[in-house]
Amino acid sequence: MNESSSAILITFIAYLALMLFIGFLAWKRTSNSEDYFLGGRTLGPWPAALSAGASDMSGWLLLGLPGYAFAAGFEAFWLAGGLLLGTWLNWLLMAKRLRVYSEAAGNSVTLPEFFTNRFRDHSKMLQVVSAFFILLFFLFYTSSGLVAGGKLFETVFGIDYSIAVIVGTLCIISYTLFGGFLAVSWTDLIQGLLMAAALLIVPIIALQSGSSDQSLLTLVENHNPHLLNPWSSADGEALTWIAILSLVAWGFGYFGQPHILARFAGIRSQSDVPTARRIAVIWSGLSMAGAILVGLAGLTYLNDQGSALADGETIFMVLVNAIFHPVIAGILLAAILAAIMSTADSQLLVSSSALAEDFYKDILKKDATSEQVMLVGRLAVIAIALVALFLAFDPDSSVLGLVSYAWAGFGAAFGPALLFSMFWKRMNRFGALAGIVVGGVTVVVWKQLSGGIYDLYEIVPGILFASVAIVIISLITKAPDEEITKEFELVKQTIS
Repeated sequence: MNESSSAILITFIAYLALMLFIGFLAWKRTSNSEDYFLGGRTLGPWPAALSAGASDMSGWLLLGLPGYAFAAGFEAFWLAGGLLLGTWLNWLLMAKRLRVYSEAAGNSVTLPEFFTNRFRDHSKMLQVVSAFFILLFFLFYTSSGLVAGGKLFETVFGIDYSIAVIVGTLCIISYTLFGGFLAVSWTDLIQGLLMAAALLIVPIIALQSGSSDQSLLTLVENHNPHLLNPWSSADGEALTWIAILSLVAWGFGYFGQPHILARFAGIRSQSDVPTARRIAVIWSGLSMAGAILVGLAGLTYLNDQGSALADGETIFMVLVNAIFHPVIAGILLAAILAAIMSTADSQLLVSSSALAEDFYKDILKKDATSEQVMLVGRLAVIAIALVALFLAFDPDSSVLGLVSYAWAGFGAAFGPALLFSMFWKRMNRFGALAGIVVGGVTVVVWKQLSGGIYDLYEIVPGILFASVAIVIISLITKAPDEEITKEFELVKQTIS
């Protein structure tokens, strides 16, 4: 290992030590399963906002999105714009309601538990089906983070991809295993700030390092003018309505992401939501704008150097390695590790809560103590991480591709069901179950088809069919009990 790689490695180790220290502090404050999975509902606006954002954006913010902008130019703004709108609407429509309703509905800790308590589903079918889809789609989502980690260590240190993935997995498991929700949320706060800073600094320095004094837009235009047209692809062909809708539709997925919704349930008070919403929207806007600039700046930088790049998703790492001092490069590359860890830890935690709370406690051992549930949750973190690790061993996997599938699955399975449960009192448990099943199955089936209308991002038909199923099934089956309706009205009045 050369001197540059050694300096970067030392920076990485220092960063990981800091994350583990935070995990240890959180472990000291974690005494039961509610603390472990929801932090005792004590998050302030800053950790809630940046934890939701950092766990949302994941490694794709520093790998997938810059790589997409590197290849497609301004087309990436459709994707970023849809996500920014979705971030704002999710905080606006969902945060307060879920914070109040999750506590009113039997102090629900997990999303499946919320559905069960919200609709008084004594059969537990809602809980089992919801937990199944969480585990299914999170395996792909978590593996995307491990793929990103493998690309990071392979590109920076030149080590074998498989070994790199294993190292990254061990890092993530370590502090998630002990600290739980508080460790995840407070490390996400630091990681979110680091990610935003890196995405704003790197493109600025990259442009200053080039030999040309022309503006970024001029340099991109000289390389390929089609990249500056958001209505056309990189080869000059007009984008179809299917392509544009598929990109914008990413924003629809926010309403069903369990790892983001957990921050809403864990926030200290509904009065903290407006402040957290502003922080989250500003952070998301700046971070995604920076990610697109990284892609464009990398394109012009490599063109100036007469270089080519086989994998566009590594452009951030290539720029950092090329233009920064090893110590600074180590800090900036730690932002990628931060992005990977901030999402993978959240996904592991939500998945483990599904196994521990929704299967073990409510199905297998109803008299389990809080300490037993927490132990099962920690064991589940290890088990789920190992399965995701197996899926991540393919070095040709696309970070954006894996995230795309999981994002659609959650958005379609849970988004409509959760939105209707918050705003429509006529909805019943049969409608909720139909919406979750139809949404999840539609995504799985649609993904296997191609050509024509089937090129539409699977989240769109998934949400549409799930919404129709919720309305029809709720209306043709028995209306909710009076007790459920009263709780709905009470929550509605409580939300300020």
